[in-house]
Amino acid sequence: MERSGGRSARRWGAAVIASTAAVAVAVPATAAQAASGPSGVQAKGAFLLDSGPNRQLWAKDADTKRQMASTTKIMTAVTVLDSPGLDLNKKITIKQSYRDYVERTGASTADLRTGDKLTVRQLLYGLMLPSGCDAAFALADNFGTGSTEAARTKSFIAKMNKKAADLGMKNSKYDSFDGISQAGANYTTPRDMAKLARKALSSATLSTVVKSTRTQQKAANINRTYYWDNTNKLLGSYKGAIGIKTGTGTSAGPCLVFAAQRGQRTVVGVILNDPTNRYPDATKMLDWAFNTKTKVKLRQLPPSAQKD
Repeated sequence: MERSGGRSARRWGAAVIASTAAVAVAVPATAAQAASGPSGVQAKGAFLLDSGPNRQLWAKDADTKRQMASTTKIMTAVTVLDSPGLDLNKKITIKQSYRDYVERTGASTADLRTGDKLTVRQLLYGLMLPSGCDAAFALADNFGTGSTEAARTKSFIAKMNKKAADLGMKNSKYDSFDGISQAGANYTTPRDMAKLARKALSSATLSTVVKSTRTQQKAANINRTYYWDNTNKLLGSYKGAIGIKTGTGTSAGPCLVFAAQRGQRTVVGVILNDPTNRYPDATKMLDWAFNTKTKVKLRQLPPSAQKD
């Protein structure tokens, strides 16, 4: 059996945003609540949402537009999952152009092999765990419309922007399917990203994908298994962590969209451009939301895992 997956590569990129009906995020109930919050969070933009009641818990620079790097792929996944007549078991053939793209851009990759056939569901794992830009290309190419790859991916990005509008993400825009922005017009805000994250977690399929620390996926037409590790180190490290997506880019800085569940309560967090360390900041934010103190030893990724 041939083993594939996990070649480290540079990530320039990305964004996040989601689908279907618009979701409103409520403002804090009191001025005191708005003023209080986790101390020492260094992220330039951040947001905490109590997902069940859809209530803002805390925010920092919540409406400033910032690039989002690979958190863009949350919207990629949501757009695919909201496609009419979706068949998660539909097989997609990997093209050489998908591999050429990640080589040309120095992007993170699921190391998809030309000619392999993978299902839509498998490509969602390749998209969200190793942050595969080749998986993003494959999905955009197959869920867009048009007679050429360029036309199909362009139409898919238009669908992503339509989803953002439907969700009420008024300060977000996508110009790429993976966060590798050609013109710098791939941006969101912490508030908008929280809306997208809440939408993403409403999908049982996507919730299962993003909480997986690693996965093995076998190609349908050849004896090859892909081994993918989740780049989100909060998973398996913070009690109750259930996702969602990392992102790192030259302009975007380190980003993290995260969520944790304690009992019946789910808290969603967003960090955009954290100049120090996004994981300690995420821990501070979640501990504050859950009124607890958690000692976290981050899960270590194997050398073969992607960095994002």
